[in-house]
Amino acid sequence: MTYKAVIFDLDGTLVNSIEDIADAMNTVLQAYNFPTHDYDTYKTFVGSGVKSLVIKSLPEGERQDNQVKNCHTAMMNIYKNQCTNKTKPYDGIVELLDALKSTDLKMSILSNKADALTKKVVSTLFSDYFNPVLGLKIEAHKKPNPIVALEICATLGLDPEQVIYVGDTGIDIKTAKNANMLAVGVSWGFRNTEELIENGANHILEKPLDLMAIL
Repeated sequence: MTYKAVIFDLDGTLVNSIEDIADAMNTVLQAYNFPTHDYDTYKTFVGSGVKSLVIKSLPEGERQDNQVKNCHTAMMNIYKNQCTNKTKPYDGIVELLDALKSTDLKMSILSNKADALTKKVVSTLFSDYFNPVLGLKIEAHKKPNPIVALEICATLGLDPEQVIYVGDTGIDIKTAKNANMLAVGVSWGFRNTEELIENGANHILEKPLDLMAIL
């Protein structure tokens, strides 16, 4: 198979954003005198969008719709102003992107992070690599629903079988499988490799430039 495009997840795949995410959510929890969580715990909360993160972060008895809505709004207001404070590309990512840019492959990003925040992080940390860059706009369309991944294929004029999807969670692997793309997991992200294998990853990268061998 000749692959013509790579779609990347963002958080846990291209960038380590867990500290900014955790710091914002912990600020909200502290305001309500709720228990906070450490960075490793937040790695288990991320992947399904901010609303899901908020629900998992709140004490079990404080997850009523109105409470979730208020905390979600507060978290977004804080996070949008600090989403690039500590967030940085993983080691080797820029080298991989430069290597891919030297080929004819097209590169795109699909994240469950809110669309505006996805675009802000990418525009701050990466330039001239990705098109399109898409985050979550409609809750029902979040990964592992393949609808937006397939829309990216249509935009690029490619069949799904010509596309590699790279991510760090089981949700990403399921997205790739649901869209009939090659599913590639990364070992450096927010989840362990067992989760990627269990969800059917075709390959797992130990370091970013390993992707070039698949190509």
